[in-house]
Amino acid sequence: MSRITRRGMLRGSAAAVCAVSLPAAASPRRPNIVVIYADDLGYGDLGCYGAAGIRTPNIDRLAARGTRFTDAHSPSATCTPSRYALLTGDYAWRASGTQILPGDAPALIRPGQFTLPAMLKAAGYATGLVGKWHLGLGDGEVDWNGRIAPGPLDVGFDQAFFIPATLDRVPTVLIDGRHVVNLDPADPIEVNYKTRIGDEPTGVANPELLKFGADPEHSDTIVNGISRIGYMTGGRAARWEDEELTDQLLGKAKAFVSARRDAPFFLYFAMNEPHVPRAPHPRFAGKSGMGPRGDAILQLDWTVGELMRTLEELGIADDTLVVFSSDNGPVLFDGYEDQAVELAGEHRPSGPYRSGKYSIFEGGTRVPMITCWPGQIPADRVSDALVDHVDLLASLAALVGEALPHDSAVDSLNLLPAFMGRTDRGRAFVVEDTKLMVTTGKSVASSGERVLALRAGDWKLIRASTEPHEFHGNVIGTQPHHQLYDLASDPGERNDLASDMPDRTRELAAMLDRIEQAGRTRP
Repeated sequence: MSRITRRGMLRGSAAAVCAVSLPAAASPRRPNIVVIYADDLGYGDLGCYGAAGIRTPNIDRLAARGTRFTDAHSPSATCTPSRYALLTGDYAWRASGTQILPGDAPALIRPGQFTLPAMLKAAGYATGLVGKWHLGLGDGEVDWNGRIAPGPLDVGFDQAFFIPATLDRVPTVLIDGRHVVNLDPADPIEVNYKTRIGDEPTGVANPELLKFGADPEHSDTIVNGISRIGYMTGGRAARWEDEELTDQLLGKAKAFVSARRDAPFFLYFAMNEPHVPRAPHPRFAGKSGMGPRGDAILQLDWTVGELMRTLEELGIADDTLVVFSSDNGPVLFDGYEDQAVELAGEHRPSGPYRSGKYSIFEGGTRVPMITCWPGQIPADRVSDALVDHVDLLASLAALVGEALPHDSAVDSLNLLPAFMGRTDRGRAFVVEDTKLMVTTGKSVASSGERVLALRAGDWKLIRASTEPHEFHGNVIGTQPHHQLYDLASDPGERNDLASDMPDRTRELAAMLDRIEQAGRTRP
């Protein structure tokens, strides 16, 4: 068998990775667990990852108190699939319908499905969601004016205060549990993603009402001076104000941890920054010098700092495992004319890696990741372990002593020693993934084909694909033939070695085929 990587033969098998044991923790009880999931934050967007043009002192402090990963991956280069994989432990490409969802999509995770919050709930944890959901709701036609189910409360969360989809999609309302917040029954909500409804102004018809322009895809109903994807009528009292939204979500996150300070809790804090539309609070507007995207990163950093300060004031910071990361790589222009491209200057949001969100290149899934648990995780440590968010479920199950059903979390590996910063031994391989939403008419067309790549040590194979080559300014990385890159010498994926190394290309392509066909990677 040929040599796959300079670090050795795939570092053994997945089973060998799982066999690594963790010394017993000295904490008096199982830790609280907080997963902070940023939205479209790149590998190079933080000071602790080398960003020089923007200051992120609070996240940098988190890294200084814990372990920072240099080879951590989101499960996908787009949001819905990454969130699905994080919460279920299954690669999203194994399931149908796991592309970027519209705001009225049915629930992707079904009641009864094994999930991270359900596992922790069984272990005695109080479980809460605050922030972005974007995994669908209901069974096909959501009644925004009544009881909304199934949703987060049906897949393991005790409490949920959340955005249904994304900031740039209707309905622009918050949901508390199963009901829209502040809904006036006399002003019912209606949502349509195919046909214009009602007489609400739109970005196309009323550009003079906009805070900033948008492309055709993002030029439907205007809410708070920003045009969105999709049409909406009603619910005027329930609509959020973008500039105040992060403060509102932070307040809910702080209330959740404060109310549960005396017993273990799990908080999934799915933040919005720096996803479009970028309309940060006036405290941050104009402060970064990079326009609204940079300002949104400042707001993200401040919010993380405020949540950490709350944990410290409650006296539970040392009893809390914090995991910080991002759902996929960065994007500058993503539909709105907010000068993110023009004002970026020398800032490289993907760091040394190529492209970003939507892309099968490393910039699409190589993301910042930090784990912090004072006294348990080494401080100021840098790890090059190959890890993936899909592994959090199995790893946290090992931490709290819960077993995984054989046919659930089929791609989640127990990498707890790596996440605890006690070894650089991570995965033998990672499957990277991107899939654009199938669209027609006003947005860039996609076949809906799933694009897969295999990382095996330093080698990366990108499977042949006919998907579009570029989307919203990011190079997708597709070619009609397999591509092969040696990331040790070519982290920017500029030198395709497939024609020079046909045997290795075939070997890795066959390996990827086997992984896909096996239906699971967990032993």
